[in-house]
Amino acid sequence: MLLLLGIIQLFGILQALGARVEVGWDVGYLNISRDGYSTWLAVGVNGRQPIAPVYVDEGDTLLLNVRNSLDKPISLHAHGLFQRNTTYYDGVGMVTECGIPPGESFTYVIDTGGQTGTFWIHGHYGSEVADGLRAPFIIREKAPAVQYDEDVLITLEDWLQMPYDLMGARAQQIRFDQLFSNYPTVLINGIDGNKSQPIHFVPGKRYRLRIASMSVSYWFKFRLPGHKLEIVESDGIAIEPLAVDGLDMCPGQRYSVLVTAHDTDAFNFRFNVTFYADYVPKLADFNPRHYEIPLVYREGAPTRRYAIVGDDKLVWQDEFAMVPRNRQPLLEPVNRRITVSKQEHTPYDGFGLPTYSLGDYAYTHPMVPSLITALTTGNWANNSLAYGPQTNTHVVEHMEVVELMLVNPSGKDHSIHMHGYVFQVVELGPMGNASATQRTAPKLKRAGQWPMRRDTVTFPAYSYLALRFLADSPFVALVHCHAQQHKQRGMAFTLVVAPELLQQTQRMPEKMLEFCRKLGVKTSGNAAGNSGLDLTGLPSAQPIEDNTF
Repeated sequence: MLLLLGIIQLFGILQALGARVEVGWDVGYLNISRDGYSTWLAVGVNGRQPIAPVYVDEGDTLLLNVRNSLDKPISLHAHGLFQRNTTYYDGVGMVTECGIPPGESFTYVIDTGGQTGTFWIHGHYGSEVADGLRAPFIIREKAPAVQYDEDVLITLEDWLQMPYDLMGARAQQIRFDQLFSNYPTVLINGIDGNKSQPIHFVPGKRYRLRIASMSVSYWFKFRLPGHKLEIVESDGIAIEPLAVDGLDMCPGQRYSVLVTAHDTDAFNFRFNVTFYADYVPKLADFNPRHYEIPLVYREGAPTRRYAIVGDDKLVWQDEFAMVPRNRQPLLEPVNRRITVSKQEHTPYDGFGLPTYSLGDYAYTHPMVPSLITALTTGNWANNSLAYGPQTNTHVVEHMEVVELMLVNPSGKDHSIHMHGYVFQVVELGPMGNASATQRTAPKLKRAGQWPMRRDTVTFPAYSYLALRFLADSPFVALVHCHAQQHKQRGMAFTLVVAPELLQQTQRMPEKMLEFCRKLGVKTSGNAAGNSGLDLTGLPSAQPIEDNTF
């Protein structure tokens, strides 16, 4: 086993012959108003908000040196990174690590592993991502497949009017349609969306716009009237150029689009950004909410305005129209099918709100991180019960083609993110009684010869969604809704891929185990820290009455 570990470590060294880029993050509280409406104790890095983007080049290794100056544990997840052979750096609290205790420091070693594109880094322990712990992470290609003159980053965020945990605590006393304070505002490139800084174009130049939805709850629509957008990247996957009028982005998604500037500077223009969520009551000026970003060709030039066009008259991105540049064929035959249904349940969470699930139980963290269970329980790691029923764990064998069949019979859209892999978007179809809530169920769509691959996808109301991935890397992967309130209320399940191979090839850094002990978490055993399937001490979980709507 030691020889195999040595080979894996050598492989990692060879992969990391690019530069080693060090970035220091001191994560602490910051009393700040980011949107011009409210001031509250948010989370920042190095005493500032917004957090500076992280840039590396293809083949580089990012050394993210983190100090936790909060009063609670944190972990950091590089959203969209595969973390091959280093599952413990995936940064998911109580899944792949115990977290960084208050006052402690830790270095995440993130090997970009040949990946390029637009990603982001965010907190993944509690609610820190909603409170501001999020930043774009860009991996620049050494030889881009498409040519452009300038790279422009545009980040889109929702911003609450108070800390996330306080928002939840007030949920029983207030309704969305009663208080403005319950509706988030928008940050564009880190500042109040009503004060968006202009983006400058030079006539005739070609621009790559990287649009990153770092939202934790809401969807964004993005358009540039008077210009055509050509999608060339989605969630770090290069695609053949696809012309669209706009992007409709769920929380966590990223796109790169090419835009060719007009040949004249006679007019300026405006980007249109619409911010909305279907599961929140509509309210004029709050949901949906509209913003504009000035696009300046020449200072003082008049702004060209365009008539409002209905969304149904526009061409939006469509996973089933996208073709990855490397044209990976449809994965088949399928070796394992996993069907999970989105449900809403009672009993309620601690705030009197219904819990959610992707499976039989509303997800709750085990007492021992699932990765530690996979690494320390020998043959028991192949038994999904060892991870605790509340984790909805499925164990997958190495190199299986796995199809995830997600079923959403409810009237809410969701944003599904998968850690450690990208999945092929294979099929989307209608199900459930959409007419009962005046929603429109999606039409049947099937992937072509080369399905689109990505790590985050909209899971529409009244639909089923088939996703496929190749389990080619031993990993412990969380699959969850990326809307914060849905994830924290249980909408997640766990995939444990090739646990025997994990045991042979990966070992958690000792410092991580020290953190576990400092936080009072056991460093071996099943979900309860015991041997075999003895889950004594683990909070009981009962199948919950389904109240799906």
